[in-house]
Amino acid sequence: MYYSIKSTLEQSSPEQIRAAKEKYVAVLTSVQWLENRDKFDMGIEMDIDLSSVNSTKAEVNYDSLTGTFSLPDRDDISRPNINFAFALDEKGIVFIDDNGFVEKAISRIISTKRWALPSLERFIFDFLEQIVIRDQVLLEGYDKELDTLESEILSTGEKDPSLRVSRIRSDLRDLRVHYEQLLDLGQELEENENNFFSKENTRYFHLFTQRVSRLHDITTSLRDYSIQIRELYQSQLDKKQNRIMTLLTVITSIFMPLTLIAGWYGMNFKYMPELEKEAAYPTVIVVSIVIVIVCLIFFKKKKWL
Repeated sequence: MYYSIKSTLEQSSPEQIRAAKEKYVAVLTSVQWLENRDKFDMGIEMDIDLSSVNSTKAEVNYDSLTGTFSLPDRDDISRPNINFAFALDEKGIVFIDDNGFVEKAISRIISTKRWALPSLERFIFDFLEQIVIRDQVLLEGYDKELDTLESEILSTGEKDPSLRVSRIRSDLRDLRVHYEQLLDLGQELEENENNFFSKENTRYFHLFTQRVSRLHDITTSLRDYSIQIRELYQSQLDKKQNRIMTLLTVITSIFMPLTLIAGWYGMNFKYMPELEKEAAYPTVIVVSIVIVIVCLIFFKKKKWL
């Protein structure tokens, strides 16, 4: 698909974009790019294998700026990344995409954007915005989920959140790396080494890097929060184990003197004067009860119970 950049993107033909003065946007598959790359006169031999793309980056060439995008799937970040490539010069930009992501983004731009001052820089800015348009809501969702997990830990502490927290941490790590790569890409565009862009329009790329920087900071903060939640759960688990150990220690301490009495009078000596007394048995019962009561009062004062 070919588009001319006017007040919005208008679908065109290859002949029309070559003859027109407006900047253009082209979306090609890998096969179409190999067949048509010479027509764009960018002076590059970019044989791209989209399956091997693993990062978002831009490279400055003599007559063009080329690069790749590797985007986490916002619906499920654990899925394989969405990969596509691009090449641009002062005349326009070509996307090489086999999965349809670029066409969907362009459709959203066409339906929502009208430009008073159309330019290649403004289109690239809006396209980059489409990549992160849902991320604020996505990160807020992670924040709320972590808040819920924290509340559950503090209220009951029964449910182990480790698996879900680890999954969130993994997602946030992938997003953080993604934002770092987008920052590098935005800065490369803003530097405008080949002077493909109007100097006054490079402000669009600065705006984009600022937004991505904020998202990066939020992601880093949330990842630290997830670590704190794991530590909180471990702390609550340790407290619970300490309470169990305290209870077992109290029970053991109460029964130790009773065990001593039982062992003492269980010895088979012939001459034990208490064995012949009528009050011996109830006396031992009363002494045992008194020992239990005294121990309970002592532990209560020490706040061990």
